[in-house]
Amino acid sequence: MPHPRPAESRSDAELIRVNRGFYESLWAAARLIGPERFNTWPLLRGLAAAAPNRLEVAPGLRPRLPLDGTCFVDLSHAALRRLHASGAKAVHGMIGALPCADASFDLICALDILEHVADDDSALAELARVARPGAHVLLSVPLHPEAWTAFDDFVGHCRRYEPAQIIAKLARHGFTIEHSAVYGMQPKSSRLLDLGQWYLTHRRERAMWWYNRVFMPLGLHFQKPLQWHEGLSHTQGVDEVLLRCRYRPTPQPSH
Repeated sequence: MPHPRPAESRSDAELIRVNRGFYESLWAAARLIGPERFNTWPLLRGLAAAAPNRLEVAPGLRPRLPLDGTCFVDLSHAALRRLHASGAKAVHGMIGALPCADASFDLICALDILEHVADDDSALAELARVARPGAHVLLSVPLHPEAWTAFDDFVGHCRRYEPAQIIAKLARHGFTIEHSAVYGMQPKSSRLLDLGQWYLTHRRERAMWWYNRVFMPLGLHFQKPLQWHEGLSHTQGVDEVLLRCRYRPTPQPSH
């Protein structure tokens, strides 16, 4: 049965340990898939062409921005090695302490990351720090705490968001949701997720063979084009959303 789990129940150290353990071994055995293979490419290709200074946080081996000319920041050394081998500029770091200067980027992509950190306000503050005024920022988040599953635990999530909650949280940090779309490649079947979790735990080598050669190619093949809506709407029954935001910092009062 789904069961909500509050963010406070997992410390930052525990989340880092769980995420590092899961993703380091995943990326060590996975293949790098180029950004042009994902349904985000039609949007991001155009945005990237107009944004010479770009950042993607925690891409793993699934980058959505062009490898050439984008700065990638990731916690996984396995992912960094593969990105470097593909000619990308990639540095070690975390979303809560980005190794980047203030107001550096016109386009920022941070997908599937906010739900993995204990202090998401600090993470958003860091994205705001490195964004230039008017920057395009793409985020994705899972929705509805009541939809929590054991798979959320397994992959290192610490929360799902209520739609009103994520709107308000982003606004506090200067991010306005301009458009949103249903997002994600996670299977709908809970039985399939449970089976995948078991194999990743007990038969990892076999699981990765199927992941690389069958499930990931099928997932890419059956992706649907993103259907964009103004603001954040149409969220009933939606597991995950992609948020296209603009960063407009609040003017500071003069002294």
